Amino acid sequence: MEQTMNNALGFPILSMLICWPLVGAAFLLFINRTNEQAIKLVSLLISVATFLLSIFLFTHFDKSTHMMQFAEHYAWIPILNMNYHLGLDGISVLFVLLATLVTVLSVLISWESVRMKMKEFFICILVLESAMIGVFCSLDFMLFYLFWEAMLIPMYLLIGVWGGPNRVYAAIKFFLYTLVGSVLMLVGIMVLYFYAGRTFSILELMTKAYPYKMQLMLFWAFFAAFAVKVPMFPVHTWLPDAHTEAPTAGSVILAAVLIKMGAYGFLRFSLPLLPDASREMAPVMLVLSVIAIIYGGIICLAQTDLKRLIAYSSVSHMGFVTLGIFALNTQGVEGGILQMLNHGIVTGALFLSVGIIYERTHTRVIADYGGVASVMPIYSSLFIVFTFASIGLPATNGFVGEFLILLGGFKASQWAGVLSASGIIIGAGYMLWLYQRVFFMETSQKVAGLQDITTRELMTLLPMVVLIFWIGIYPNTYLSFMHPSVQHLLERVNGGSAPAVAANVITQILK
Repeated sequence: MEQTMNNALGFPILSMLICWPLVGAAFLLFINRTNEQAIKLVSLLISVATFLLSIFLFTHFDKSTHMMQFAEHYAWIPILNMNYHLGLDGISVLFVLLATLVTVLSVLISWESVRMKMKEFFICILVLESAMIGVFCSLDFMLFYLFWEAMLIPMYLLIGVWGGPNRVYAAIKFFLYTLVGSVLMLVGIMVLYFYAGRTFSILELMTKAYPYKMQLMLFWAFFAAFAVKVPMFPVHTWLPDAHTEAPTAGSVILAAVLIKMGAYGFLRFSLPLLPDASREMAPVMLVLSVIAIIYGGIICLAQTDLKRLIAYSSVSHMGFVTLGIFALNTQGVEGGILQMLNHGIVTGALFLSVGIIYERTHTRVIADYGGVASVMPIYSSLFIVFTFASIGLPATNGFVGEFLILLGGFKASQWAGVLSASGIIIGAGYMLWLYQRVFFMETSQKVAGLQDITTRELMTLLPMVVLIFWIGIYPNTYLSFMHPSVQHLLERVNGGSAPAVAANVITQILK
Protein backbone atom coordinates (compact mmCIF):
# COMPACT_ATOMS: atom_id res chain seq x y z
CA MET A 1 0.00 0.00 0.00
CA GLU A 2 1.17 3.49 -0.72
CA GLN A 3 2.27 5.35 2.35
CA THR A 4 0.53 8.14 4.11
CA MET A 5 2.20 10.57 6.47
CA ASN A 6 1.12 10.85 10.06
CA ASN A 7 -0.87 13.95 10.88
CA ALA A 8 1.80 16.01 12.62
CA LEU A 9 -0.69 18.73 13.53
CA GLY A 10 -2.15 16.61 16.31
CA PHE A 11 -5.77 17.41 15.48
CA PRO A 12 -8.09 16.24 12.64
CA ILE A 13 -7.88 19.30 10.40
CA LEU A 14 -9.49 17.61 7.38
CA SER A 15 -12.53 16.50 9.38
CA MET A 16 -12.79 20.01 10.76
CA LEU A 17 -12.74 21.44 7.23
CA ILE A 18 -15.52 19.08 6.17
CA CYS A 19 -17.66 19.42 9.29
CA TRP A 20 -17.30 23.14 10.03
CA PRO A 21 -19.61 24.25 7.16
CA LEU A 22 -22.13 21.58 8.22
CA VAL A 23 -22.07 22.91 11.77
CA GLY A 24 -22.70 26.38 10.35
CA ALA A 25 -25.60 25.08 8.24
CA ALA A 26 -27.11 23.39 11.30
CA PHE A 27 -26.73 26.63 13.30
CA LEU A 28 -28.59 28.54 10.58
CA LEU A 29 -31.60 26.27 11.14
CA PHE A 30 -32.11 27.83 14.57
CA ILE A 31 -32.02 31.44 13.37
CA ASN A 32 -35.36 33.07 12.67
CA ARG A 33 -35.71 33.53 8.91
CA THR A 34 -36.77 37.17 9.40
CA ASN A 35 -33.37 37.96 10.94
CA GLU A 36 -31.63 38.17 7.56
CA GLN A 37 -28.63 40.11 8.84
CA ALA A 38 -27.79 37.35 11.34
CA ILE A 39 -28.16 34.68 8.64
CA LYS A 40 -25.74 36.51 6.36
CA LEU A 41 -23.23 37.23 9.12
CA VAL A 42 -23.17 33.63 10.36
CA SER A 43 -22.74 32.34 6.80
CA LEU A 44 -19.87 34.74 6.19
CA LEU A 45 -18.13 33.97 9.49
CA ILE A 46 -18.38 30.21 8.90
CA SER A 47 -17.06 30.44 5.35
CA VAL A 48 -14.22 32.79 6.37
CA ALA A 49 -13.26 30.50 9.27
CA THR A 50 -13.18 27.51 6.89
CA PHE A 51 -11.04 29.47 4.44
CA LEU A 52 -8.58 30.47 7.18
CA LEU A 53 -8.37 26.82 8.27
CA SER A 54 -7.53 25.83 4.68
CA ILE A 55 -4.81 28.54 4.63
CA PHE A 56 -3.37 27.01 7.81
CA LEU A 57 -3.43 23.59 6.14
CA PHE A 58 -1.81 25.01 2.98
CA THR A 59 1.04 26.62 4.91
CA HIS A 60 1.74 23.41 6.87
CA PHE A 61 1.74 21.15 3.81
CA ASP A 62 5.06 19.39 3.12
CA LYS A 63 5.53 19.88 -0.61
CA SER A 64 8.69 17.76 -0.80
CA THR A 65 6.78 14.47 -0.93
CA HIS A 66 4.01 12.81 -2.94
CA MET A 67 2.60 11.01 0.11
CA MET A 68 -0.85 11.72 1.48
CA GLN A 69 -0.72 14.12 4.40
CA PHE A 70 -2.95 15.04 7.39
CA ALA A 71 -4.27 11.46 7.13
CA GLU A 72 -7.23 10.28 9.22
CA HIS A 73 -8.32 6.64 9.23
CA TYR A 74 -11.28 5.20 11.15
CA ALA A 75 -13.44 2.13 10.56
CA TRP A 76 -16.81 3.11 9.09
CA ILE A 77 -18.71 -0.04 8.03
CA PRO A 78 -16.29 -2.89 8.88
CA ILE A 79 -18.44 -5.68 7.44
CA LEU A 80 -18.06 -4.06 3.98
CA ASN A 81 -14.50 -2.87 4.64
CA MET A 82 -15.56 0.77 4.24
CA ASN A 83 -13.45 3.32 6.11
CA TYR A 84 -13.53 6.98 6.95
CA HIS A 85 -10.14 7.63 5.34
CA LEU A 86 -8.97 11.14 4.50
CA GLY A 87 -5.73 12.61 3.20
CA LEU A 88 -4.33 15.21 0.81
CA ASP A 89 -1.51 15.23 -1.72
CA GLY A 90 0.06 18.14 -3.62
CA ILE A 91 -2.77 18.13 -6.17
CA SER A 92 -5.82 17.98 -3.95
CA VAL A 93 -4.57 20.53 -1.41
CA LEU A 94 -4.76 23.25 -4.07
CA PHE A 95 -8.41 22.50 -4.81
CA VAL A 96 -9.41 22.53 -1.14
CA LEU A 97 -7.99 26.05 -0.97
CA LEU A 98 -9.86 27.06 -4.13
CA ALA A 99 -13.16 25.63 -2.84
CA THR A 100 -12.99 27.49 0.48
CA LEU A 101 -12.02 30.79 -1.19
CA VAL A 102 -14.81 30.56 -3.74
CA THR A 103 -17.36 29.87 -0.99
CA VAL A 104 -16.42 33.09 0.82
CA LEU A 105 -16.78 35.08 -2.39
CA SER A 106 -20.10 33.39 -3.19
CA VAL A 107 -21.50 34.41 0.20
CA LEU A 108 -20.34 38.00 -0.33
CA ILE A 109 -21.78 38.27 -3.84
CA SER A 110 -25.15 36.94 -2.60
CA TRP A 111 -25.34 39.52 0.22
CA GLU A 112 -27.95 41.70 -1.49
CA SER A 113 -29.01 39.65 -4.53
CA VAL A 114 -30.73 36.78 -2.67
CA ARG A 115 -34.05 37.95 -1.27
CA MET A 116 -36.14 34.75 -1.29
CA LYS A 117 -35.62 31.87 1.17
CA MET A 118 -32.30 33.38 2.27
CA LYS A 119 -31.74 30.91 5.10
CA GLU A 120 -32.19 27.89 2.84
CA PHE A 121 -29.93 29.47 0.22
CA PHE A 122 -26.97 29.86 2.58
CA ILE A 123 -27.56 26.39 4.04
CA CYS A 124 -27.23 25.00 0.50
CA ILE A 125 -23.98 26.96 -0.04
CA LEU A 126 -22.43 25.63 3.19
CA VAL A 127 -23.54 22.02 2.61
CA LEU A 128 -22.12 22.23 -0.91
CA GLU A 129 -18.80 23.48 0.48
CA SER A 130 -18.62 20.55 2.85
CA ALA A 131 -19.26 18.05 0.03
CA MET A 132 -16.66 19.69 -2.24
CA ILE A 133 -13.96 19.50 0.42
CA GLY A 134 -14.96 15.90 1.13
CA VAL A 135 -14.45 14.90 -2.51
CA PHE A 136 -10.89 16.25 -2.54
CA CYS A 137 -9.99 14.64 0.82
CA SER A 138 -11.48 11.14 0.42
CA LEU A 139 -9.17 8.14 0.23
CA ASP A 140 -11.99 5.58 0.43
CA PHE A 141 -13.92 5.06 -2.81
CA MET A 142 -17.37 4.84 -1.18
CA LEU A 143 -16.68 7.91 0.94
CA PHE A 144 -15.63 9.71 -2.25
CA TYR A 145 -18.82 8.54 -3.98
CA LEU A 146 -20.93 9.74 -1.04
CA PHE A 147 -19.47 13.26 -1.22
CA TRP A 148 -19.62 13.19 -5.05
CA GLU A 149 -23.35 12.52 -4.98
CA ALA A 150 -23.92 14.86 -2.05
CA MET A 151 -22.78 17.77 -4.22
CA LEU A 152 -25.69 17.17 -6.59
CA ILE A 153 -28.45 17.99 -4.10
CA PRO A 154 -27.50 21.55 -3.04
CA MET A 155 -26.46 22.50 -6.58
CA TYR A 156 -29.75 21.09 -7.94
CA LEU A 157 -31.63 23.23 -5.40
CA LEU A 158 -29.54 26.34 -6.11
CA ILE A 159 -30.41 26.13 -9.81
CA GLY A 160 -33.98 24.89 -9.40
CA VAL A 161 -35.12 27.25 -6.61
CA TRP A 162 -33.05 30.44 -7.01
CA GLY A 163 -32.39 30.25 -10.76
CA GLY A 164 -33.82 32.05 -13.79
CA PRO A 165 -37.08 31.52 -15.74
CA ASN A 166 -36.04 28.09 -17.11
CA ARG A 167 -34.48 26.95 -13.84
CA VAL A 168 -36.45 23.71 -13.47
CA TYR A 169 -35.48 22.50 -16.96
CA ALA A 170 -31.82 23.39 -16.35
CA ALA A 171 -31.79 21.79 -12.89
CA ILE A 172 -33.32 18.52 -14.09
CA LYS A 173 -30.96 18.39 -17.09
CA PHE A 174 -27.96 18.98 -14.81
CA PHE A 175 -29.17 16.30 -12.39
CA LEU A 176 -29.89 13.65 -15.04
CA TYR A 177 -26.60 14.10 -16.91
CA THR A 178 -24.49 13.85 -13.78
CA LEU A 179 -26.58 11.05 -12.24
CA VAL A 180 -26.26 8.78 -15.30
CA GLY A 181 -22.50 9.27 -15.28
CA SER A 182 -22.34 8.62 -11.54
CA VAL A 183 -24.23 5.34 -11.82
CA LEU A 184 -21.72 4.02 -14.35
CA MET A 185 -18.89 5.12 -12.06
CA LEU A 186 -20.54 3.18 -9.20
CA VAL A 187 -20.54 0.06 -11.39
CA GLY A 188 -16.82 0.59 -11.98
CA ILE A 189 -16.20 1.01 -8.25
CA MET A 190 -17.99 -2.25 -7.48
CA VAL A 191 -15.97 -4.13 -10.12
CA LEU A 192 -12.75 -2.83 -8.55
CA TYR A 193 -14.02 -3.71 -5.07
CA PHE A 194 -14.65 -7.35 -5.86
CA TYR A 195 -11.60 -7.84 -8.09
CA ALA A 196 -9.14 -6.31 -5.62
CA GLY A 197 -10.27 -8.40 -2.65
CA ARG A 198 -13.19 -6.41 -1.28
CA THR A 199 -11.51 -3.12 -0.52
CA PHE A 200 -12.58 0.47 -1.19
CA SER A 201 -9.20 1.89 -0.20
CA ILE A 202 -8.04 4.08 -3.09
CA LEU A 203 -4.38 3.74 -2.05
CA GLU A 204 -4.65 -0.05 -1.88
CA LEU A 205 -6.47 -0.25 -5.22
CA MET A 206 -3.57 1.67 -6.81
CA THR A 207 -1.16 -1.11 -5.87
CA LYS A 208 -3.08 -3.73 -7.87
CA ALA A 209 -2.60 -4.65 -11.52
CA TYR A 210 -5.76 -5.10 -13.58
CA PRO A 211 -6.18 -7.04 -16.86
CA TYR A 212 -6.03 -4.85 -19.94
CA LYS A 213 -9.60 -5.54 -21.16
CA MET A 214 -10.92 -4.87 -17.68
CA GLN A 215 -9.00 -1.58 -17.60
CA LEU A 216 -10.60 -0.54 -20.89
CA MET A 217 -14.13 -1.20 -19.63
CA LEU A 218 -13.44 0.59 -16.36
CA PHE A 219 -11.86 3.51 -18.20
CA TRP A 220 -15.06 4.17 -20.16
CA ALA A 221 -17.24 3.63 -17.06
CA PHE A 222 -15.27 6.33 -15.22
CA PHE A 223 -15.16 8.42 -18.39
CA ALA A 224 -18.98 8.59 -18.30
CA ALA A 225 -18.87 10.30 -14.91
CA PHE A 226 -15.81 12.48 -15.34
CA ALA A 227 -16.39 13.62 -18.95
CA VAL A 228 -19.89 14.84 -18.06
CA LYS A 229 -18.54 16.74 -15.10
CA VAL A 230 -15.64 18.43 -17.02
CA PRO A 231 -17.70 18.76 -19.37
CA MET A 232 -16.11 17.28 -22.49
CA PHE A 233 -17.53 17.33 -25.99
CA PRO A 234 -20.14 15.89 -26.75
CA VAL A 235 -21.63 15.60 -23.22
CA HIS A 236 -21.30 19.30 -22.44
CA THR A 237 -24.84 20.48 -23.30
CA TRP A 238 -26.05 20.68 -19.68
CA LEU A 239 -23.45 23.32 -18.80
CA PRO A 240 -24.73 26.40 -20.73
CA ASP A 241 -28.28 25.83 -19.44
CA ALA A 242 -27.12 25.33 -15.86
CA HIS A 243 -24.87 28.41 -15.94
CA THR A 244 -27.49 30.60 -17.59
CA GLU A 245 -30.23 29.74 -15.12
CA ALA A 246 -28.19 29.44 -11.91
CA PRO A 247 -27.92 32.39 -9.49
CA THR A 248 -24.54 34.16 -9.53
CA ALA A 249 -23.16 32.20 -6.56
CA GLY A 250 -24.25 28.92 -8.20
CA SER A 251 -22.55 29.84 -11.47
CA VAL A 252 -19.36 30.81 -9.64
CA ILE A 253 -19.15 27.56 -7.65
CA LEU A 254 -20.11 25.51 -10.70
CA ALA A 255 -17.41 27.12 -12.86
CA ALA A 256 -14.72 27.40 -10.22
CA VAL A 257 -14.96 24.04 -8.48
CA LEU A 258 -17.67 21.60 -9.61
CA ILE A 259 -16.56 21.21 -13.21
CA LYS A 260 -13.01 20.61 -11.93
CA MET A 261 -14.24 17.41 -10.30
CA GLY A 262 -14.21 15.59 -13.65
CA ALA A 263 -10.62 16.48 -14.48
CA TYR A 264 -9.67 15.70 -10.86
CA GLY A 265 -11.32 12.27 -11.30
CA PHE A 266 -9.18 11.56 -14.37
CA LEU A 267 -6.06 12.46 -12.35
CA ARG A 268 -7.01 10.67 -9.16
CA PHE A 269 -8.54 7.48 -10.60
CA SER A 270 -8.34 6.94 -14.38
CA LEU A 271 -4.60 7.53 -14.75
CA PRO A 272 -3.16 5.77 -11.69
CA LEU A 273 -5.69 2.91 -11.47
CA LEU A 274 -5.92 2.21 -15.20
CA PRO A 275 -2.51 3.18 -16.61
CA ASP A 276 -2.54 0.87 -19.65
CA ALA A 277 -6.02 1.94 -20.73
CA SER A 278 -5.17 5.60 -20.10
CA ARG A 279 -2.14 5.43 -22.36
CA GLU A 280 -4.03 3.54 -25.02
CA MET A 281 -7.01 5.90 -24.98
CA ALA A 282 -4.93 9.07 -24.72
CA PRO A 283 -5.13 9.77 -28.50
CA VAL A 284 -8.93 9.57 -28.38
CA MET A 285 -8.96 11.95 -25.43
CA LEU A 286 -6.65 14.35 -27.27
CA VAL A 287 -9.02 14.40 -30.26
CA LEU A 288 -12.03 15.09 -28.02
CA SER A 289 -10.06 17.83 -26.23
CA VAL A 290 -9.10 19.58 -29.46
CA ILE A 291 -12.72 19.43 -30.68
CA ALA A 292 -13.87 20.98 -27.37
CA ILE A 293 -11.27 23.77 -27.64
CA ILE A 294 -12.20 24.80 -31.18
CA TYR A 295 -15.93 24.04 -31.04
CA GLY A 296 -16.39 25.84 -27.69
CA GLY A 297 -14.55 28.90 -29.01
CA ILE A 298 -16.50 29.13 -32.25
CA ILE A 299 -19.84 28.74 -30.42
CA CYS A 300 -18.85 31.66 -28.17
CA LEU A 301 -18.72 33.95 -31.20
CA ALA A 302 -22.44 33.36 -31.80
CA GLN A 303 -23.66 33.96 -28.24
CA THR A 304 -25.90 36.90 -27.36
CA ASP A 305 -26.13 36.19 -23.59
CA LEU A 306 -23.25 37.16 -21.29
CA LYS A 307 -23.43 34.08 -19.04
CA ARG A 308 -23.96 31.71 -21.95
CA LEU A 309 -20.83 33.05 -23.67
CA ILE A 310 -18.73 32.52 -20.54
CA ALA A 311 -20.27 29.06 -20.11
CA TYR A 312 -19.25 27.98 -23.62
CA SER A 313 -15.79 29.47 -23.06
CA SER A 314 -15.51 27.02 -20.16
CA VAL A 315 -16.01 24.13 -22.59
CA SER A 316 -13.06 25.46 -24.59
CA HIS A 317 -10.84 26.15 -21.55
CA MET A 318 -11.56 22.75 -20.01
CA GLY A 319 -10.60 21.23 -23.37
CA PHE A 320 -7.11 22.62 -22.71
CA VAL A 321 -7.18 20.97 -19.28
CA THR A 322 -7.98 17.48 -20.61
CA LEU A 323 -5.46 18.00 -23.43
CA GLY A 324 -2.76 18.64 -20.84
CA ILE A 325 -3.76 15.70 -18.64
CA PHE A 326 -3.79 13.17 -21.49
CA ALA A 327 -0.56 14.49 -22.98
CA LEU A 328 0.82 12.26 -20.21
CA ASN A 329 4.00 14.25 -19.71
CA THR A 330 5.13 16.56 -16.90
CA GLN A 331 4.49 19.83 -18.71
CA GLY A 332 1.05 18.80 -19.89
CA VAL A 333 -0.21 17.38 -16.58
CA GLU A 334 1.17 20.25 -14.46
CA GLY A 335 -0.20 22.74 -17.00
CA GLY A 336 -3.58 21.02 -16.86
CA ILE A 337 -3.71 21.17 -13.06
CA LEU A 338 -2.58 24.80 -12.99
CA GLN A 339 -5.13 25.65 -15.70
CA MET A 340 -7.86 24.08 -13.55
CA LEU A 341 -6.96 26.56 -10.83
CA ASN A 342 -6.66 29.39 -13.34
CA HIS A 343 -10.03 28.65 -14.88
CA GLY A 344 -11.60 28.55 -11.43
CA ILE A 345 -10.16 31.98 -10.64
CA VAL A 346 -10.77 33.72 -13.98
CA THR A 347 -14.14 32.25 -14.92
CA GLY A 348 -15.31 32.60 -11.34
CA ALA A 349 -14.32 36.27 -11.50
CA LEU A 350 -16.12 36.73 -14.82
CA PHE A 351 -19.34 35.24 -13.43
CA LEU A 352 -19.00 37.46 -10.33
CA SER A 353 -18.61 40.46 -12.65
CA VAL A 354 -21.65 39.50 -14.73
CA GLY A 355 -23.66 39.11 -11.52
CA ILE A 356 -22.65 42.61 -10.41
CA ILE A 357 -23.84 44.32 -13.58
CA TYR A 358 -26.93 42.10 -13.86
CA GLU A 359 -28.06 43.30 -10.43
CA ARG A 360 -28.06 46.85 -11.81
CA THR A 361 -29.56 46.28 -15.26
CA HIS A 362 -31.52 42.97 -14.93
CA THR A 363 -30.42 41.93 -18.39
CA ARG A 364 -27.71 39.62 -19.67
CA VAL A 365 -28.29 40.37 -23.36
CA ILE A 366 -25.03 41.71 -24.76
CA ALA A 367 -26.84 44.03 -27.19
CA ASP A 368 -28.45 45.85 -24.23
CA TYR A 369 -25.04 47.06 -23.10
CA GLY A 370 -22.56 49.58 -24.47
CA GLY A 371 -20.48 52.35 -22.92
CA VAL A 372 -20.07 50.69 -19.51
CA ALA A 373 -16.48 51.94 -19.35
CA SER A 374 -17.71 55.55 -19.29
CA VAL A 375 -19.99 55.08 -16.26
CA MET A 376 -18.24 52.26 -14.31
CA PRO A 377 -14.48 52.85 -14.69
CA ILE A 378 -13.30 50.71 -11.75
CA TYR A 379 -15.54 47.82 -12.78
CA SER A 380 -14.31 48.13 -16.38
CA SER A 381 -10.66 48.11 -15.27
CA LEU A 382 -11.16 44.91 -13.30
CA PHE A 383 -13.11 43.27 -16.14
CA ILE A 384 -10.29 43.93 -18.63
CA VAL A 385 -7.87 42.17 -16.24
CA PHE A 386 -10.14 39.12 -16.22
CA THR A 387 -10.48 39.35 -20.00
CA PHE A 388 -6.71 39.39 -20.52
CA ALA A 389 -6.29 36.49 -18.07
CA SER A 390 -8.93 34.49 -19.96
CA ILE A 391 -7.10 35.18 -23.23
CA GLY A 392 -3.81 34.12 -21.66
CA LEU A 393 -1.84 37.35 -21.85
CA PRO A 394 1.75 37.07 -20.47
CA ALA A 395 2.04 37.99 -16.76
CA THR A 396 -1.43 36.64 -16.12
CA ASN A 397 -2.17 33.15 -14.81
CA GLY A 398 -3.85 32.04 -18.06
CA PHE A 399 -0.59 32.40 -19.97
CA VAL A 400 1.40 30.05 -17.72
CA GLY A 401 -1.22 27.30 -17.76
CA GLU A 402 -1.85 27.37 -21.49
CA PHE A 403 1.87 27.61 -22.30
CA LEU A 404 2.63 24.48 -20.27
CA ILE A 405 -0.31 22.64 -21.82
CA LEU A 406 0.74 23.54 -25.37
CA LEU A 407 4.30 22.51 -24.56
CA GLY A 408 3.08 19.15 -23.32
CA GLY A 409 0.57 18.88 -26.17
CA PHE A 410 3.26 19.41 -28.82
CA LYS A 411 5.41 16.73 -27.18
CA ALA A 412 2.50 14.29 -27.26
CA SER A 413 1.24 15.17 -30.74
CA GLN A 414 2.27 18.01 -33.03
CA TRP A 415 -1.15 18.08 -34.72
CA ALA A 416 -2.97 18.33 -31.40
CA GLY A 417 -0.62 21.13 -30.37
CA VAL A 418 -1.11 23.12 -33.57
CA LEU A 419 -4.90 22.74 -33.64
CA SER A 420 -5.33 23.57 -29.95
CA ALA A 421 -3.17 26.70 -30.37
CA SER A 422 -5.84 28.03 -32.74
CA GLY A 423 -8.20 28.00 -29.73
CA ILE A 424 -6.13 30.78 -28.14
CA ILE A 425 -6.68 32.98 -31.20
CA ILE A 426 -10.40 32.24 -31.23
CA GLY A 427 -10.52 32.94 -27.47
CA ALA A 428 -8.89 36.34 -27.92
CA GLY A 429 -11.43 37.09 -30.66
CA TYR A 430 -14.60 36.42 -28.71
CA MET A 431 -13.39 37.97 -25.44
CA LEU A 432 -12.13 41.22 -27.00
CA TRP A 433 -15.28 41.46 -29.15
CA LEU A 434 -17.36 41.00 -25.99
CA TYR A 435 -15.41 43.75 -24.22
CA GLN A 436 -15.86 46.10 -27.17
CA ARG A 437 -19.64 45.61 -27.30
CA VAL A 438 -20.22 45.89 -23.55
CA PHE A 439 -17.72 48.53 -22.43
CA PHE A 440 -17.10 50.74 -25.45
CA MET A 441 -19.35 52.08 -28.21
CA GLU A 442 -22.32 54.37 -27.53
CA THR A 443 -23.69 54.34 -23.97
CA SER A 444 -27.00 52.46 -23.91
CA GLN A 445 -30.07 53.57 -21.95
CA LYS A 446 -29.81 50.60 -19.56
CA VAL A 447 -26.24 51.53 -18.67
CA ALA A 448 -26.54 55.31 -18.37
CA GLY A 449 -26.26 56.52 -14.76
CA LEU A 450 -25.16 53.18 -13.28
CA GLN A 451 -23.26 53.28 -9.99
CA ASP A 452 -19.71 51.90 -10.05
CA ILE A 453 -18.94 48.87 -7.90
CA THR A 454 -19.36 49.09 -4.14
CA THR A 455 -16.69 48.31 -1.54
CA ARG A 456 -18.25 44.88 -0.89
CA GLU A 457 -18.23 44.04 -4.60
CA LEU A 458 -14.64 45.28 -4.88
CA MET A 459 -13.66 42.98 -2.00
CA THR A 460 -15.08 39.98 -3.88
CA LEU A 461 -13.07 40.73 -7.03
CA LEU A 462 -9.71 41.91 -5.62
CA PRO A 463 -8.60 38.43 -4.37
CA MET A 464 -9.05 37.15 -7.93
CA VAL A 465 -6.91 40.00 -9.32
CA VAL A 466 -4.14 39.23 -6.80
CA LEU A 467 -4.19 35.52 -7.70
CA ILE A 468 -4.18 36.26 -11.44
CA PHE A 469 -0.92 38.23 -11.20
CA TRP A 470 0.59 36.07 -8.45
CA ILE A 471 0.29 32.89 -10.54
CA GLY A 472 1.13 34.75 -13.73
CA ILE A 473 4.37 36.25 -12.38
CA TYR A 474 5.51 33.56 -9.93
CA PRO A 475 3.73 30.28 -10.77
CA ASN A 476 6.27 28.17 -8.89
CA THR A 477 4.42 28.96 -5.66
CA TYR A 478 1.73 26.57 -6.84
CA LEU A 479 3.68 24.34 -9.24
CA SER A 480 6.06 23.36 -6.44
CA PHE A 481 3.16 21.79 -4.55
CA MET A 482 2.23 19.48 -7.39
CA HIS A 483 5.74 18.45 -8.66
CA PRO A 484 6.24 15.30 -6.48
CA SER A 485 2.63 14.11 -6.90
CA VAL A 486 2.68 14.59 -10.69
CA GLN A 487 6.03 12.79 -11.03
CA HIS A 488 4.75 9.90 -8.96
CA LEU A 489 1.55 9.78 -11.03
CA LEU A 490 3.44 9.74 -14.34
CA GLU A 491 5.81 7.03 -13.12
CA ARG A 492 2.79 4.81 -12.57
CA VAL A 493 1.07 5.72 -15.85
CA ASN A 494 4.15 5.31 -18.02
CA GLY A 495 5.51 2.29 -16.18
CA GLY A 496 3.50 -0.41 -17.97
CA SER A 497 3.01 -1.42 -21.56
CA ALA A 498 -0.31 -1.62 -23.34
CA PRO A 499 -1.06 -3.92 -26.26
CA ALA A 500 -1.69 -2.30 -29.61
CA VAL A 501 -5.35 -1.80 -30.43
CA ALA A 502 -7.47 0.41 -32.66
CA ALA A 503 -6.62 3.60 -30.76
CA ASN A 504 -3.07 3.33 -32.10
CA VAL A 505 -4.45 4.20 -35.51
CA ILE A 506 -5.44 7.60 -34.13
CA THR A 507 -1.98 7.94 -32.62
CA GLN A 508 -0.40 7.48 -36.03
CA ILE A 509 -2.77 10.00 -37.62
CA LEU A 510 -2.06 12.60 -34.92
CA LYS A 511 1.67 12.19 -35.39
